[in-house]
Amino acid sequence: MTKRILIVDNDPAVINDRKRRLFGESTGEGYAAALRRIDPGCAIAITAPYDGEDLPDLTVFDGAVFTGSAVDWSTDDARAEPLAGAMRAVFAAGLPALGSCNGMQLAASVLGGRSQASPNGREDGLAVDIRLTEAGRRHPMMAGREDGFAVPCVHRDEVALLPDGAVLLAGNRHSPVQAMAFERDGIRFWGVQYHPEYTLPFIGKRVLDWERLPVETAADLQIAHEDPAAAQRLGVRYSDMQDTARLTELRNWMAQL
Repeated sequence: MTKRILIVDNDPAVINDRKRRLFGESTGEGYAAALRRIDPGCAIAITAPYDGEDLPDLTVFDGAVFTGSAVDWSTDDARAEPLAGAMRAVFAAGLPALGSCNGMQLAASVLGGRSQASPNGREDGLAVDIRLTEAGRRHPMMAGREDGFAVPCVHRDEVALLPDGAVLLAGNRHSPVQAMAFERDGIRFWGVQYHPEYTLPFIGKRVLDWERLPVETAADLQIAHEDPAAAQRLGVRYSDMQDTARLTELRNWMAQL
C-alpha cells in the first residue's frame, strides 16, 4: 500500500533558492530523496509555510515530516509562527510526525519546551559519540542504533528544555537532547537533532562551501561512506557512515506508518 507523506519545508524560498544553486535541491526536495531511498513507491507532497503556502488536506496523508532550517531565528521566536501553526494542525489531525534539527526544536517549542542557541556553539559535519538513554534503547525509532554512533549534522540551536511528557532518547556532550519522542494526548512525534537524511557527500560539500570545517575534514566527510580510512581519520565507525545506518531513524519511522 502506497504511503503518503507530507513534507513541511522549514526553509523559505530565499534560502531554498540558494540551496538549489549550491547543492541542486531544496531542503524539502532533499528530504524527499532520502525517504524515496527507503520506499521508492511512497507518494510525497511538499509545502512551505514560510512562503505563505496553506497546508493541503491532511486527511489524505499517513504522516508528516518537518525538516531542518537555516533561518536566523529560533523556534521560540514569533517569526516561527507559520511553522508552529502547521505543526499544531498536524498534531490536531493525529498524523504521526517526524522532525529533524529545526523540526525537533519546533516540536519542543510547540509542546511547551524551549529551544535556543547551544552554549557549546555550532555542531557541524558529524554529531559524534551519541549515547542512547535507557528509554532510547527500548524505543522503536532508535532500533538498530548502538551507543557512540555518529551521524551527519549541522546546527546552531538545540532543545534547551524538553516539554512535559517528552522522553529523552539520546544525547551527546555537545547537545544533551539529540533525540526525543512525545507520544500522548493523541500526538505521536519522533525527533532528532541531527540529519539522517543528509548523505555524506552532501554534508561534506555543505560544510566545505560554508567554510565550517577544515578542507581536509570536509573532504573526508564526502568519502567516509566508502573509505574506511577516512572514517578512521574522522574518529567514527565506518559502519555508521553507511546508508543503512545513516537512515536508521527515517526507516524506523516509515515502518510504523
